[in-house]
Amino acid sequence: MNRSPLELHRRRPLVVGSIGSGEVLAGLDPADVASACDVVEIRLDLLSAKERQARGWRVFEKIPLLFTARRASEGGAGDLSAEQREAMLIDVIAEAAAIDIEVASIPEMAGLRIKLHDAGVPWIASFHDFRGVPDLALLHASRENARNSGAAAFKAAFELGWQLDSLPALAQFVAGSDFPTSLMGMGPFAPMSRVMFAQLGSVLNYGYLGDTPTAPGQWSARQLREAIASVSCSATYDPTPADQ
Repeated sequence: MNRSPLELHRRRPLVVGSIGSGEVLAGLDPADVASACDVVEIRLDLLSAKERQARGWRVFEKIPLLFTARRASEGGAGDLSAEQREAMLIDVIAEAAAIDIEVASIPEMAGLRIKLHDAGVPWIASFHDFRGVPDLALLHASRENARNSGAAAFKAAFELGWQLDSLPALAQFVAGSDFPTSLMGMGPFAPMSRVMFAQLGSVLNYGYLGDTPTAPGQWSARQLREAIASVSCSATYDPTPADQ
């Protein structure tokens, strides 16, 4: 089944519902999922070979699917090699609205990126730091790497902790970007940061489906969607100057 490619619009923050296990995947109702999020993330590294072969995600016929096979150094399960992860992602290209490739994996996923280009499937370049807020220069460099490598968007998730003094610079990083950017904190201020960054233009905003968060401090997808909706579209940041 070929799906339409994921389209990203700055003025419409999308909520991604992430699935953390095969058990959760098997227990989800497609209608409930459709009302909770705009995109479903299938974490292939969190599924067994049998669960991947069963392709339980096919029940989400009308929901865009974002496939991820996370590397171990950025929170992936199973300590999978680059070759294993690439093979998993190549196997689902025909069913994907988008694919996630870590910035750190861009060089080793050249074959996958060629196949995605040929299939017209966009990919998201992701960056994760579970230790703290990364240096802003590193975030800028990673985003430029993503742009220059052909990604459709750049996603960064990091342990925000109690470092609230970093928020103004991070807010400008997403609000001032001319390249689709997704930004989110993890940890105690994760919920607040995800709503704030969505208001500022974060294009993909992640919550979990089922009962198991897939990142520290994560909202459920439904809670996140309701929270973003509660601030209303009129409160979402518009980078266009008011006099234009």
